[in-house]
Amino acid sequence: MSEDPLEAIIVQTINGAIATIPGYLEEIKQSNDTLKVKNPQEFVYGIVMGMALGMSGAILSAQEKPPTPEDQIRVRDIIYKHIPEIRERIFN
Repeated sequence: MSEDPLEAIIVQTINGAIATIPGYLEEIKQSNDTLKVKNPQEFVYGIVMGMALGMSGAILSAQEKPPTPEDQIRVRDIIYKHIPEIRERIFN
């Protein structure tokens, strides 16, 4: 576990997003006549990355002072570090 509180919150957010993967894949399978998704795994990857980036951006914005570009880069780097794990959970 990280000693950095921001990183800990972001990792928790990523883990929450990862937990939604099976549900999204099942939803696409059941509703693909309507959704017309050609590659369910890539679609879910986009959803999970959007959740991670969006929630992390919201966390940054909720701090006392506005996030700096360095803060935003730090958050992005934390999320990008977890891309292999996210992709593995979706594609395997």
